[in-house]
Amino acid sequence: MMPTIYSGRPSMSTDSHGGALSAGSGLKQPYHLVDPSPWPLAGALGGGLTVLGVVFAAHYGNYIALALGLAIVLGVMFFWWRDVLKESRAAGVHTPVVRLGLRYGMLLFIASEVMFFVGFFWAYFYFALMPEHVLGTDTPMWPPQGVLTFDPFGLPFLNTMILLLSGTTITWAHHGLIEGSRKVLVQGLILTVLLGLSFTTFQAIEYSGAPFKFSGGGIYPSVFFLATGFHGFHVIVGTCFLIVCTVRAMRGQFTPQRHFGFEAAAWYWHFVDVVWLFLFVCIYWFGHGVIAQE
Repeated sequence: MMPTIYSGRPSMSTDSHGGALSAGSGLKQPYHLVDPSPWPLAGALGGGLTVLGVVFAAHYGNYIALALGLAIVLGVMFFWWRDVLKESRAAGVHTPVVRLGLRYGMLLFIASEVMFFVGFFWAYFYFALMPEHVLGTDTPMWPPQGVLTFDPFGLPFLNTMILLLSGTTITWAHHGLIEGSRKVLVQGLILTVLLGLSFTTFQAIEYSGAPFKFSGGGIYPSVFFLATGFHGFHVIVGTCFLIVCTVRAMRGQFTPQRHFGFEAAAWYWHFVDVVWLFLFVCIYWFGHGVIAQE
């Protein structure tokens, strides 16, 4: 007998786990195979073209391939996630077991992001705890001699308070969702988005007044801008994630029973909060030297 393939379209009957199954396919398990999609192949081509474009831009000053590759990647992101949202609203597609798999996937993604930042912290403490490895300085010390640092209780502390408050507002929004209050959900999400935008604004202001060079300033600026800059990028991504959730919440697409999209955004945002706490304590506070006078 030929194997039965579930196309991912809405179905009628239910399985033993409470998930809906296809009435006509004879499917006996709660999983599903999605319809054929062009986005994985298009995303791979866009990613490859982007990397090739970086090479052309660095060696030949030609940015055409890079711009085209980024345009393809951004387009694939938009249309692929659009299809995922449509699928999530189709009856019988996201069964309980499928939703469990999505949760595992998001947790593994966040775990990979944790290890991404571990690399930055490893580089930072390698030089901070063993400053004799820093080249070009007469006296082994951290921060290196001549480097002025930020006052940890200036803008960095303000941004810490902003992110901690945003963790509170998104938890408040989640509580409203569980209680069935769309008003609280939307208000909490809007406040969280505004706090995320505020954080990005203040970090841009901080960077504009940095007492050390963005490039060519040695190991300290390199590690500082890599760690805090990639965190800032994650804040921007998380803010976009929350904006999409806000629009979906306004349209009534989340229910107390089915709201994994919101949960994933909340998990990601809490991850961003925790990483910033480590950055603040380790880089801004523990690693500050002679503070630049504003």
